Amino acid sequence: MSEIIEWVLEMDVRDGQGDQVQQLLDDITKAALVDEPRTLHCEFYMSDDRRSCTVLERYADNAAVMAHFAQFGGRFAERFTQIFIPARLTVYGPANDSVMMALAGFGATRMDRVAGFHR
Repeated sequence: MSEIIEWVLEMDVRDGQGDQVQQLLDDITKAALVDEPRTLHCEFYMSDDRRSCTVLERYADNAAVMAHFAQFGGRFAERFTQIFIPARLTVYGPANDSVMMALAGFGATRMDRVAGFHR
């Protein structure tokens, strides 16, 4: 069974914060690419009106998620919460209690894989 954990986080951009979005997303992406080798996937998508943002993230395992939180919390959490309002977070895979507790503030729900494969 795969230990990969992934999620889809849908967010709204706070009023007056639209100009701040791109720099934050660039900073988060660069930091994950350079400092989080077990972050396997991180992509941000914006709606045409730039009012909604969705992020797709994938981690090798629970330890990789916790390493991401350690970096994200100190470097980006404050800016992130000033810019975005989380609307929905769905976590896929065997996220443990520590991961789910760390995501509780986003209203995370978890779904277990019941079929499928990775190539």
